Amino acid sequence: MSEPQFIITPGAGEKLHGMLGYSQAVRIGDRVEISGQGGWNDDLEFPEDLEEEIVRAFDNVERVLASAGATWADVVHVNSYHLPDDPAYIGERPGRVMAEQFRKRMNGRAPIWTELGVAALGAPGMRVEIRVTAVVA
Repeated sequence: MSEPQFIITPGAGEKLHGMLGYSQAVRIGDRVEISGQGGWNDDLEFPEDLEEEIVRAFDNVERVLASAGATWADVVHVNSYHLPDDPAYIGERPGRVMAEQFRKRMNGRAPIWTELGVAALGAPGMRVEIRVTAVVA
């Protein structure tokens, strides 16, 4: 079995590692697991617009994947966590924007996906978190 290679991405990843002591990804052989990515910038700030936050979370996933030698085309599993618009329903916007980003970034690949509504996420102002598993071909 290959030794785990832990990845700390520049910018936000370095800050989160320093503050909380965790890595943004681990690669073991051809498998890449990334920690949940929010729609933050390198100063760990979130945009006011929810759709922009989701797109930025996808950008952050892409950046972490690249640091581990993977791309969205290698993704096989997605978990997304959302603060709901309503206690009984995540809302239309998160699912729509997530689907748009899948189509834009995955060139027809359709990974498995679990979309969950949660009561809170790991940072104030955070409304979405995306975690993926990739297998590099």
